[in-house]
Amino acid sequence: MLTKDWEITFLQCYPNGYLKYTDLCNLLQLTAGVHAELGGISFSDMQEHHQAWVLSRMRVEIKRLPKWRDVITVKTWINSLENSRSIRCLELYDGDEKIVGCETFWAVFNTQTRRPENLSLQHEHFEKYPNDKATEIQFSKIDTSIDKTFVAEKTILISDLDIVNHANSVKYLEWCLDYVDPKLLLNQKIESFEMNYLKEVSLEDTITIEKSHLEKPMVFTVNSNNKTCFALQLNFK
Repeated sequence: MLTKDWEITFLQCYPNGYLKYTDLCNLLQLTAGVHAELGGISFSDMQEHHQAWVLSRMRVEIKRLPKWRDVITVKTWINSLENSRSIRCLELYDGDEKIVGCETFWAVFNTQTRRPENLSLQHEHFEKYPNDKATEIQFSKIDTSIDKTFVAEKTILISDLDIVNHANSVKYLEWCLDYVDPKLLLNQKIESFEMNYLKEVSLEDTITIEKSHLEKPMVFTVNSNNKTCFALQLNFK
C-alpha cells in the first residue's frame, strides 16, 4: 500500500479552478506508477520482457473535486494480481475526507506482439488486499448497443500517443468530454464514470466518436474500422 501527496497546479484545472476529470485520472495513474516502480514491476522493469501494463477497465466515483493549490493525498493498493491481470484500487483524500474512489483493471500487454500475456516478473512480494474496496460499485461492462449519434471524426496524432506507442488512456476521456455540456463539467455534475478499453488505436488511425441519445446515463463510444475500441459511461447527479 502506498500514499502520496500531490499539489494541484493551475495547469490541471478547468477555468473555475477545479481539477479536470482528465487530470484526476492522470494523478491516479501516476500514483499507481510510483507504487509499481517501488515494487519492481514498473514499465522499465517490464520492458526487459517487452511487456507493459495497459488499462482495461476503470470506475471513478466522485464526491467532489479538489481545486488549485490544494494538497491532496492519493492512496493505492493492489486488490488482486495473478497471471496476466491485476485489480488496483485508489482513493483520493482532501485531509481526512475521502473525495474520490477508483477501481482499475489492468492487463499485461506484450509491446512487440501487441497481445496480452502472463506477467514475466515476480510479484509475490506485493501484499494484496482482496477485501479492501475503493468504490461502492465494481467496474463493469458498458452496454454499447444503445442508440447513439455520430458527433465527430478524428485522426490519431503524435500528441495522442503514450510510451506504449498507442493512444494514451486519458486521451479517450478527453475526446469524449469535449462533447459534454461544459456546464455539467464546471458544476461538477458527474457523480461517477466508467471506462472500458477494448482495442488499441495508433498513429494515423481514423476514429469516430458516438454519443447516446439518452443523457442519464450518457454513453460515448470511440470506434475504428466498424469496431468499438472504447466506451465511456457518465453518471450524473
